[in-house]
Amino acid sequence: MENLSKKDVNKLNSVRGLKAILSKEPYNLERAIRYVNYERKLKKLQVELIRLQTWAIQNEERVIVLFEGRDAAGKGGAIRRITERINPRHMRIVALPKPNEDERTQWYFQRYVEQFPKAGEMVFFDRSWYNRAVVEPVNNFCTIEEYNIFMNQVNDFERMILESGIRLVKIYMSINKKEQAKRFNEIKNDPLKQWKMTPVDERAQELWDEYTEYKRTMFSKTNTEISPWKVIRANRKTIARINVINYILKSIPYDKNTQV
Repeated sequence: MENLSKKDVNKLNSVRGLKAILSKEPYNLERAIRYVNYERKLKKLQVELIRLQTWAIQNEERVIVLFEGRDAAGKGGAIRRITERINPRHMRIVALPKPNEDERTQWYFQRYVEQFPKAGEMVFFDRSWYNRAVVEPVNNFCTIEEYNIFMNQVNDFERMILESGIRLVKIYMSINKKEQAKRFNEIKNDPLKQWKMTPVDERAQELWDEYTEYKRTMFSKTNTEISPWKVIRANRKTIARINVINYILKSIPYDKNTQV
């Protein structure tokens, strides 16, 4: 990269800049500057997230932010950046395993309702009740009848959530097929991440078109005026994380003058 500005040189001469330069080989100054800029933006947004949480605590607000998206779309990474600076005593991350025998006999939404926030709490769902809209029917984890019942009930369910005073934010992180394949390959070759691969992940590329069909139906039926979806393009993780946080801050009318 030629003709670095003085401002860019100063960025690269910082601890954060040197770390960005040395983090990957071959060294790439342009990429390092982008990362420093991302870190600075992220820090400012995390301050606003603290302000949002403080407002929620003071006003006994209840907030749900749910994340959906294809496998390896970056849902977990986005949630970690959102929550790493806020007060852990007033927030929870929920990533439910497959239902046990008792849960399978209950109303489908019941185990999610049990995770809902109390006053002053924010809950982040890493996948949600929308498993039944896409993942379950694609992988034959539910019957067609169960799927249809869910699709007939979900909008009323969310209307009741909102009418109860809970603030609900729905985010879908979108990646393309090539990017998903790339990320799967990185996970398989990283001993620190190999545990992330599941049998469902292994079939995701093969079932790409089926996922797409159910995803489109989900959007057409559940992207309502009172409970809309926000699609975040997530091929670039850093840009996606910034956009996710900006959307959350925009969606919840917190007092921006709240003292933190």
